[in-house]
Amino acid sequence: MADDATGLLDSIEIETGPTPGASIIWLHGLGASGDDFAGVVPALGLPPELVIRFIFPHAPQRPVTINNGLVMPAWYDISNALFIDGEDEVGIRASSQAIGNLIRNELDRGIDSRRIILAGFSQGGAIALFCGLRYPQSLGGIIALSTYLPLARQTLDESTAVNQRLRVFLAHGTQDPVVPLTLGEQTRGLLGNHGYPVEWHEYPLEHNVSIEEIHDIGVWIQHKLR
Repeated sequence: MADDATGLLDSIEIETGPTPGASIIWLHGLGASGDDFAGVVPALGLPPELVIRFIFPHAPQRPVTINNGLVMPAWYDISNALFIDGEDEVGIRASSQAIGNLIRNELDRGIDSRRIILAGFSQGGAIALFCGLRYPQSLGGIIALSTYLPLARQTLDESTAVNQRLRVFLAHGTQDPVVPLTLGEQTRGLLGNHGYPVEWHEYPLEHNVSIEEIHDIGVWIQHKLR
């Protein structure tokens, strides 16, 4: 749900110090909320001099077909377990636009676009990829966890030249029963074939994240924003 006053998605914000010089917009997975990843901030091990504003938006409530139409927080509808069949293009584009609004808000707050990173898990990672690769201004990077490239042909056809070298951190659990590892590997291949510098990580996990993964993300963030 968007905040009525700003038109932006309701979000949790955490600033690691005064006057942030970078922003990370981190999107949760299906059925979760912005609270889901807010606790990772101290676990990233970021140095105190790297002051970042973390934004954890809440997805809108919507019925999800694969869950018998149950209404839950979701970035878009999912009709079946294959994910890439019968994709909800309207929902994907609407959520991408909502995240684009958050990016523009960070620009208005004085953050350079090249110091804005999109991150997301599962559905959230799919939206991070869809929005980030197509964004009209140069971004700092994308962190996409346990996910896949949605609307792959359209995403790559609509990708922007300014983000053609956008760095992407892709990670996946080797035992993931929800979003199969093969979908992550396909995403890695598609992005690599189109010239994106992808850093790929596999972990002995199901559909979740580990301390090792969070540590690796922290190292990647420091490298990108130092």
